[in-house]
Amino acid sequence: MAKVLRRERLVPNIHLLEVHAPEVARKCRPGQFVIVMSDERGERIPLTIADWDAKRGSVTSIFMLVGTSTQKLSLLKAGDDLPVYVGPLGRPSDIQNFGTVVCAGGCFGIAAIYPIARALKKAGNRVLTLIDVKASYLFYWEDKLKKVSDRLFVSARDSRYDSKEYIPYKLDSLLKEEKKVDRVVAIGCTYLMYRCAEATRPAGVKTMVSLNPIMVDGTGMCGACRVSADGKTKFACVDGPDFDGHTIDWPELFARRKSYFDDEVKSLCAFERERFS
Repeated sequence: MAKVLRRERLVPNIHLLEVHAPEVARKCRPGQFVIVMSDERGERIPLTIADWDAKRGSVTSIFMLVGTSTQKLSLLKAGDDLPVYVGPLGRPSDIQNFGTVVCAGGCFGIAAIYPIARALKKAGNRVLTLIDVKASYLFYWEDKLKKVSDRLFVSARDSRYDSKEYIPYKLDSLLKEEKKVDRVVAIGCTYLMYRCAEATRPAGVKTMVSLNPIMVDGTGMCGACRVSADGKTKFACVDGPDFDGHTIDWPELFARRKSYFDDEVKSLCAFERERFS
């Protein structure tokens, strides 16, 4: 079993989970994920790897409270055991010296974009990081992102930062301001990634997105995470999670992500009733 080293709330609805998993930590690469079960009766869910320390043997993920499983994870304490902690899974992100790269993130994607931006910076790229939050108090890891970014732009609806615009609009403006943007990487909710991909489509800038469809085993066996990319069926767990956003069948992905919405709500309500009864 993997042991929880730290679990803390970073901002409302966003939690950090640091786990002692030396074998996983030694093999981590930017863009990969782990499969986690909060307890022996829980479901298997994927969490993107946000950071790791091979010497310490630790792996860090950031997750958002959305259902029963993430609610259970948010109640863990240091010293608790996780019955399942498998990884690293998925194909690592493509890290090369592209030139100028824009890294866009929102919500849990703020943390997920960090190891990619760090690796791209180390590879010699000029890294421009765009962060989207509904309010300034929801922005976390600002210092970490500043260290790996040549420029950091933050869009918050309360006007504390650079802009109030939704991040795809800021991305569109940046594409016009910069002499040349060679690649865009976007991670966050499905809608954010879709909008970023659409913003870059007219300019023809390759835009990589980290897809988060429903996933069960994470090894290509169940087929639950299938997506359509470039007219072909792919599996996010073994063919991704990174895909060219201009090739994705977004309407299909949106529909598939809603498949178990009602069941998730019922499950969470039942869990909370049992917890407080």
